[in-house]
Amino acid sequence: MPDSQKVSQLADHLFRHEAGKMVAVLTRIFGLHNLSMAEDVVQDAFAKALQDWMFRIPDNPSGWLMQTAKNKTIDLIRKQRYQQKFSAELTYLLQSEYTASQTVNQLFLEHEIQDSQLRMIFACCHPELGEEEQILITLKTCSGFGIEEAANALLMQYEAAKKRLQRAKATIIERNIAFEIPSGASLGHRLDNVLRILYLMFSEGYKRSTDDSLIRKDICEEAMRLTLLLCNHALTQLPQTQALLALMCFQAARFDARLNGDGEIVLLEDQDRSKWDQRLIAIGLQYLNQSAVGALVTEYHLQAAIAYTHLQAASLAETDWKSIYVLYSQLADRNPSPMILLNMAIVQSKISNPRLALDQLYAIPKIETLLGQQYLFAATIAELHSALGEWDQAQAFLEKALALAPTVAERRLMERKLAAIHG
Repeated sequence: MPDSQKVSQLADHLFRHEAGKMVAVLTRIFGLHNLSMAEDVVQDAFAKALQDWMFRIPDNPSGWLMQTAKNKTIDLIRKQRYQQKFSAELTYLLQSEYTASQTVNQLFLEHEIQDSQLRMIFACCHPELGEEEQILITLKTCSGFGIEEAANALLMQYEAAKKRLQRAKATIIERNIAFEIPSGASLGHRLDNVLRILYLMFSEGYKRSTDDSLIRKDICEEAMRLTLLLCNHALTQLPQTQALLALMCFQAARFDARLNGDGEIVLLEDQDRSKWDQRLIAIGLQYLNQSAVGALVTEYHLQAAIAYTHLQAASLAETDWKSIYVLYSQLADRNPSPMILLNMAIVQSKISNPRLALDQLYAIPKIETLLGQQYLFAATIAELHSALGEWDQAQAFLEKALALAPTVAERRLMERKLAAIHG
C-alpha cells in the first residue's frame, strides 16, 4: 500500500502538469462562463485520487485523472443539461447522453487538448483584462498554480490576488470573451499580448523576486511549454513566437550555472560554462533560425540574438561586446526602457572607460527614482565606481543596493562585494 507522502507528492506533481490541460478541455465543454465549474471538476478528480491511490496507484495516473474528469463531466451534463447553459459551440451535441459522451471523449484526445489549451491562453490574455489579471489567471488556469503561488509571482498579497482573479472571471463573463484563437487581422494584436504575458511569466521564474529561490524552474518551464504549443500551431507558428521560444531556451540553458551549491549567485564572469545546457542552446538556435523569415524583427529576435552572442563566447574576455551593444541600441530604439538602457551602460563599460558608462547611467530618465526602487541600478553604479577605484562611492551604492535587494541570494552577493571593498 502506498504511503500518504508518496501519493501526495505524485498528486502535486500531476496537478502542476495536468490541471491546466483538464481545465482547458472542460472549459471548452462547459463554456467560459462556467470556468469555476471546470475548476471544481478538476479539484474533485484530484481529491478522489488522493483517496483512491492510498490503496493502489494506477499504472497510468495521468490517464486515470483524465478518465475520472470525463466521467464526472458526463454525469454533470446528464444531470444539468436542461438547467445549465453550457458551451454555445457544443450545445446541440450535449443534448443527448450518447452525443454528449462521444463529444467529451473526443475533446479529451491529445490534439483536441492542445487546441483547448491554446484557446484558454488567448482567453486568459484578452486585452479586456488588466496585465496583472492576465498573468494571474494564466498561471492559475493554464498552468496549475495555486492562488498563493500566482500571488507570489506578482508580489501581491493572497487576498488581493484572489479578488483580482474573481474580477478577471467576472470580466470574462460580462464581456462575453470568446473561447477561441482569433483569426484574420485580430490575431496579430492578440498574439502580441499572449507573447508578452508568456515572456513576463518566464522572466518572473528566471529572476524570482518574491522569495529566496532566485530561479523558479517550474514557472519558466510552464512558460516554455505554452510557447511551444504556439510554435506548433499553424495559426501561431510565426517568427515572433519562434524568436520568443529561442530566447527562453537560451536563458534556460544557463540555469545550472547561475547558482552555486549554497544557493549563491554566480556572476556571468565566474560561471562554469561547461554547465550551460548545449541541448537547449541547439534547440534555441533552431527556433532562432526558423524565426529569421521575412523582414519582421521583433524585440524577441534582438534579445535572443544578445543571449546567443553571450552563449557563443568561450569566456567573458572573448565576448563580442560590440555586437551586443549594437543589438541593445536597436532594442533601445524600439523600447528605451530603463532596464535596456541599464544593460547598454553595462556593455559600454566592457567596451570603453567605465566613466562613459556612468554618464550613460545617470542620463537614464528618472534615475534617482529608480535608484530608490530597484537594487540593480545602485549595484551597477557601485560596480562602475569600483572599476574606477572610487571605493567610497562604491561602498555607498552597495549599501543602497543591499537595502533594496529582494532575495537572500542577492543580499549575500551585495554583502560579498562590500566585504571585498573592506579588504
